[in-house]
Amino acid sequence: MSLRKLIKYSCFTLAAYLAIVTNAFACTTVVVGKSATTDGSTIIARNEDAKTAWTKRFVVHPKKTTHKVETYKSKGNGFTYKLPKTSYKYTATPEWTKKDGEFEEAGINEHGVAMSATESATANDKALKADPLVKNGIGEDSMVTVVLPYIKNARDGVERLGKIVEKKGSAEVNGVIFSDKNEVWYMEIGSGHHWVATRVPDSKYAVIPNKLCIDKVDLNDTKNYMGSKDLVKFAKEKNLYNPKKDKYFSFKKAFGTENAEDAQYNNPRMWDGQRILTPSLKQNITDKNFKMFLKPDKKISVSDVSTVLRSHFNGTQYDPYGEYKGKYRPINVAFTMESHILQCRPNLPSDIGCIHWISLGVPETSVFVPFYSGINQTPKQYREGTDTPDTNSAYWTYRTTGALTTPYYNDYMKKYTKPQLDAIQDKLNNSLKASDKEALKLYKRSHKKAENYMTENCKDISNYSLKQVRKLNGDLLKATTSQTPVHHNSNL
Repeated sequence: MSLRKLIKYSCFTLAAYLAIVTNAFACTTVVVGKSATTDGSTIIARNEDAKTAWTKRFVVHPKKTTHKVETYKSKGNGFTYKLPKTSYKYTATPEWTKKDGEFEEAGINEHGVAMSATESATANDKALKADPLVKNGIGEDSMVTVVLPYIKNARDGVERLGKIVEKKGSAEVNGVIFSDKNEVWYMEIGSGHHWVATRVPDSKYAVIPNKLCIDKVDLNDTKNYMGSKDLVKFAKEKNLYNPKKDKYFSFKKAFGTENAEDAQYNNPRMWDGQRILTPSLKQNITDKNFKMFLKPDKKISVSDVSTVLRSHFNGTQYDPYGEYKGKYRPINVAFTMESHILQCRPNLPSDIGCIHWISLGVPETSVFVPFYSGINQTPKQYREGTDTPDTNSAYWTYRTTGALTTPYYNDYMKKYTKPQLDAIQDKLNNSLKASDKEALKLYKRSHKKAENYMTENCKDISNYSLKQVRKLNGDLLKATTSQTPVHHNSNL
């Protein structure tokens, strides 16, 4: 069997196996306030789940100024919006093809603002009947492209997207995350024109599945909440909220769901993430009404967030790689195309302090490579790849690791994949600590020299990671060939 055929076969095996576990495509979000992290960073993160063989790229868009107002038009649903003349430099993770839209998903701009969009969700029928979704309103494919290049802080991001939703409408029910070095905001769009956003408490975190989760809302508390201008009035008029009966206005109760699908598909992921970050809190996977924000038992690091993003109920009876099969949807699934952790570190210039950690493919069988937001170009391998397997692009290099590991998961993960990926990740983490010092020293003398240094440094560490992962893939391929049964007469 050729390498390409083996890759295709293994991808099919991987997809078929985890199709038993989950029958829908979605994402999982993690947000962490600055006082809850080990170094005072703000952290937002998400697994982008959709397809098993679909290249995601990683790019840098330079700052651009035009002489006339341009109108953006989505190739996905025809959504249009007039754009400011100046767009700031930003990183992004678009699709390999733009035929259905940009889907840039996540990035950090030159002002140190991070954005991740979207966490798909579902609204209840009553809310959608009262305010239907808009077919050519803003959707996931357009959000990062029309918002991130035009904002200077996290609050700006919520306000800009909120105005777009109110004016043009939303095509989907979504959760969207914004952060800068000072704060994190989580925004939910619950219907065609209504939305709410909450400031993540500095001392807490949240693990958010595909459901509306923002509960108590006080729009008079402008420091911690924002929302569509007539949100509460609308909810009252449409009988989504009864102030005489309800203790407070709850966005998730007015617009969201709590049903059998949530019990199987969404709530278990909240349970799993909270089990990892607050193990002292004893909860059951079948519980309902998990608190959105919790304090962690210990300060949270980027490594801790990656543990959550890689989790499939590891170490519990619900792990689909064990004897328990198919009931609850895990965080780490075969349909993850890329996973990102956007970290905004304090006391550093944003070009150096903001790190776009990116893991291509399934995070458990990949590594999170750190890229400074101040780079001027991404490595060539991150700008290549299609829906056809290859041996060169970064996406397919990391995707191959998962495809080769999964058919023999219990054996290969322990013997080959985890030890080698852990060693690579340690090297990447340590490299960042060393390069921070040099980048800051250069930055004080020349921003341009620092930019060039960071670009070359990120190229070097990504090349190191790709080289080591290709070596791992070779080891996995050799091991797989020995699994082929050979029947012959040993006496001949």
